Amino acid sequence: MENSLDQWTLPFFEPAHLELASSLHEWCKHQNVDEQDDRVACRQWVAELAKAGWLKYCVPFEFGGELAGLDSRSLVIVREVLSQYSALADFAFAMQGLGSGAITLSGTTSQKLTYLNAVSRGEKIAAFALSEEGAGSDVAAMSTQAVATADGFVLNGEKTWISNGGIADFYVVFCKTEMNLGSKGISAFIVDADSSGLDASEHITVMSPHPLSKVKFKNCYINKSQLLGEINQGFKLAMQTLDIFRASVAAAAQGMARRALYEAKTYASTRSMFNQKLLDFQMTQASLGQMLGLIDSAALLTYRAAWFRDLHLTKEASSPTRQKETLKKYTQLAALSKLIATENAQKVIDMALQMHGGKGVLVGQKIESLYRDIRALRIYEGASEVQQLIIGRSLI
Repeated sequence: MENSLDQWTLPFFEPAHLELASSLHEWCKHQNVDEQDDRVACRQWVAELAKAGWLKYCVPFEFGGELAGLDSRSLVIVREVLSQYSALADFAFAMQGLGSGAITLSGTTSQKLTYLNAVSRGEKIAAFALSEEGAGSDVAAMSTQAVATADGFVLNGEKTWISNGGIADFYVVFCKTEMNLGSKGISAFIVDADSSGLDASEHITVMSPHPLSKVKFKNCYINKSQLLGEINQGFKLAMQTLDIFRASVAAAAQGMARRALYEAKTYASTRSMFNQKLLDFQMTQASLGQMLGLIDSAALLTYRAAWFRDLHLTKEASSPTRQKETLKKYTQLAALSKLIATENAQKVIDMALQMHGGKGVLVGQKIESLYRDIRALRIYEGASEVQQLIIGRSLI
């Protein structure tokens, strides 16, 4: 696997980012995790990522992290590099960040001390429980309910498509606390996996294996201290959390696309056809050129989004109005990066597989697994159609 660092020398990045990319590439080359059982593999990847210190980029320095706050460019680099080697390694890293991201944004000091330090050390596996059978893109349609009691809340309902379901130590769960208020009646809670009334035993099998399950709540009681952020402010918190990690999804897609380009070049340079190498055909060279163009154009959008958040959203806004406009701009940039990067990566990987011919669809080939791995990225954390809506609305 090539260890190209050219993209990290762009003006969006600083010397520390280049060093991060170089070190992570070198580390990845020496990892050998058996991924036949995705649940066992994800636990092992969390342990290995923690031992090497990479999970420290998922949380702020004050609570066990590497940097003062969540650095979008570092998240982008880690996911792009990891996904070139293993989709499960990228998944394990991403879910530690996404699953704990809402705690970083709105958690109390006690919540941060309890969960974030453990996340960075790999002692707790995190999960983000938002989607429901009838409330995927339409989050406001969720029906899982949290009813307040004298000293806590009782949860009832069912979440689905929950990554890390069944292996997580805690879930950040979004529930209706005011059933008739739509998105304005959603609150967030931290629910430990061993809470009575929580059942995550129903696993979901998908085309690119990773830990996924339904998470059911039946009279699941939690203490009021497990409320995350303010009551009825959960929808805003969910969107803010997804916004932070949306550019990193784009980066994961780019990593897969870069690996596909590498596999295509390698195969074309060794495959003999009609007394020459496949790489010698002009059609092959044109395809490789198109693939690189798709990757680099998406990369520029992704790096711009991460750079914009790091430089503008981590600083004190001059006024509430200015802060609101900055948030709107970042939401647009993050949506653009995810839309273009995931759609382009799908095209690149498809072209690379086509170049492999019949060998490309053999189970066990890297290009075959990439073809399965990329597909979900156009759906989760906001499907491509949702990103188009976000971008369109930002222009009105």
